Amino acid sequence: MIVVICGPPGAGKTSIATCVRRRLQERGRRVESFHSDDFSSRTYEQLAERVVDGPPTGSGTETRPDTGITLVDGTFYRREWQTQFRTLGDVRFVLVTASLETCLERNRDRADPIDEQGVHVVYREFDEPDADLEIDTDRCGPAEATDRIVAAIDAWLDS
Repeated sequence: MIVVICGPPGAGKTSIATCVRRRLQERGRRVESFHSDDFSSRTYEQLAERVVDGPPTGSGTETRPDTGITLVDGTFYRREWQTQFRTLGDVRFVLVTASLETCLERNRDRADPIDEQGVHVVYREFDEPDADLEIDTDRCGPAEATDRIVAAIDAWLDS
């Protein structure tokens, strides 16, 4: 399963993805994660390539294979990037949102902030995906967001 955690810069995607990864690993799940900021060009093409080239989700010899989970975090603010990822298989989108003011404030607090103009542009031009789960980080903190995403992943894996 591929879980895309998307939203505007400063909404909390990377912090939440890190917490979700840790929680799933503590529960014995195999988790691979990719972060859009790790790529300097062709970001979403490279993310898709890395996800496709990732390890298989089970050896096939288990009675109930350990379903690997791939977490991907990035803005995905353009519909074309969302559509590209939807073609990769069992993909779920988690939309993480926050007010523009919150996003700008969090961006300023980053060790390596992005240009404030960039935050405005992405926020304004964000084409919301058909999300499987939405989380507003102005209303819930990282722990609650993590709980909600992990519960959703459990439900998606059981369906």
